Amino acid sequence: MAGDSASARQGFPGGGRDAIGGVPRLRGGRREPTLRRVSRAKEAAGRAAAEHVRDGWTVGLGTGSTVHFALERLAERIRHERLAVRGVPTSLATEREARELGIPLVSLDDVASVDLTIDGADEIDERFDMIKGGGAALLREKVVAFLSRRELIVVDRAKCVERLGRAFPLPVEVVPFARAVVARRIAALGAECALRVRGGQPVVTDNGNHVLDCRFRDGIADARAMERTLDEIPGLVESGLFIGLAHALLVGDESGAVHLRERPPR
Repeated sequence: MAGDSASARQGFPGGGRDAIGGVPRLRGGRREPTLRRVSRAKEAAGRAAAEHVRDGWTVGLGTGSTVHFALERLAERIRHERLAVRGVPTSLATEREARELGIPLVSLDDVASVDLTIDGADEIDERFDMIKGGGAALLREKVVAFLSRRELIVVDRAKCVERLGRAFPLPVEVVPFARAVVARRIAALGAECALRVRGGQPVVTDNGNHVLDCRFRDGIADARAMERTLDEIPGLVESGLFIGLAHALLVGDESGAVHLRERPPR
């Protein structure tokens, strides 16, 4: 694992290996399928994150495809090292998976703080500000992040961006009653808002709310100011902007290498 500044920048545009030269190849010179390379990067980052957990800790368990590998590795450590930890899940899906893997769980009613949270991100910039909520778990993820002494984010290189919101829309969780009101207010800020649906029906979060995916044409220039503005809209439960909550970043690349980066001073 690399911790120096040059290696750490590999996850962001303009840093690291050439995008073509770094692509693993199969016999005969064929490129390895993209999905397999991405899966390797996610697995490497997720499993590396689980190595940061210490005995006796309360650990926030994030939601998403990269965190899945962290859960698997954490369960292995519990079995083989007799690691004593308590997990705080950020979604019902993570709770189910953690129970199946044998990870002991507690609720927020039983903890005053969380030693370490391992979570993913849909986008993260150089300041470690993030967009999250692709899995519709943004509210619970933000609550657990807020309680965490340290938030460790695990991603592949594609999630590291120069500006938030250019490629991935900003999710916001809304009370169904106020959905139209919230959508109109966000549209007035320059976004195109779409109700997230699955199977022809609105996606319902673990908290019984809906999700609006809000796309800003040129991204979000000032994420901190945007978060403050969104917080003032009645009926908007939580936005997917996570500002100042991440402390460290693990970026997996296609080779299976993982690069650790600490949050830069603000």
